Amino acid sequence: MPIRLTTRGPFHLEATVRVLQRRPVNRVDLWTGGRYWRVLGTAERPLLAEVVNLRTIEAPDVRCTLHGPHSTAVGRGAAATLRRVLGLDLDPVPLRRVTEGGPALAATARALRGLRPPRFSGLFEAFASIVPFQQVSLDAGVAVLGRTVERFGEAVEHDGERFFAFPTAAAIAAAPPAAMLACGLSRQKARTLQTLAGLIETGELDEHELEGLPSDAALTRLVALRGVGPWTAGLVLLRGLGRLDVFPSGDVGAANGLRELLGTTSARRIEATMKRFGSLRGYLYFLSLGGRLLTRGLIGPASSDATLVSKASPLPH
Repeated sequence: MPIRLTTRGPFHLEATVRVLQRRPVNRVDLWTGGRYWRVLGTAERPLLAEVVNLRTIEAPDVRCTLHGPHSTAVGRGAAATLRRVLGLDLDPVPLRRVTEGGPALAATARALRGLRPPRFSGLFEAFASIVPFQQVSLDAGVAVLGRTVERFGEAVEHDGERFFAFPTAAAIAAAPPAAMLACGLSRQKARTLQTLAGLIETGELDEHELEGLPSDAALTRLVALRGVGPWTAGLVLLRGLGRLDVFPSGDVGAANGLRELLGTTSARRIEATMKRFGSLRGYLYFLSLGGRLLTRGLIGPASSDATLVSKASPLPH
């Protein structure tokens, strides 16, 4: 039976998933047939989750179906993971209010109405989804991460299709270094990921500990780790821990996207906008990424109510 994932409108499921993906070729987070598909690791077995909004952006009715036998407890855990990943517990009102200013920003914000800041499902997934992108293009990082997922993630077969779970910290920590390199990771990045995986597995690096720290202190804690600089630490806080008060420093793509979003190269205007967003400045990162995906036709504008789908939408092909 489908699980209802209650959330306050507006909620734009497609926009949220597309920003989570970064690129449509993402091997873990899939958007097809008007639905979000993801394999969730559980204590019993990996399960394929299918998430759909049966109503509209303004009045969402979000449902999740878990494919495969599972207990009630597993269902609750899966729902909690999806709520985190899709930002379903965030209040959309402050996000809407802070975007009400400036015609360039307002136009994109209207098209992305209901976009929630998505999060990776856990601390290790955050690191492993960011480290491969250090000092390479987005497309190159996506390709390396995709090979890593296919090599080390558990696969689930459903209706003739194969879906992959994100690799666990344990799987990466135990991986032969040569297998990591074969995925396209440099020796340094492979070493960084395996070291971080080991620290997370032993509890020396704990997500709950980081959640208890202010953002500045959490950044300091993260950059003390080998292979983790300010850019990586900022993205881990923003995309992994949901710290919307963080805009990743040194992110050339995000900076360029922000200029496009605001329609200006003026440092003064950009700084003024960052100041106005205040503790929600990280939302600008998601808006700029979403804006670029809009221009590529990968997100249906909210005005078209693109998340309204039929229960008969097909499975991915």
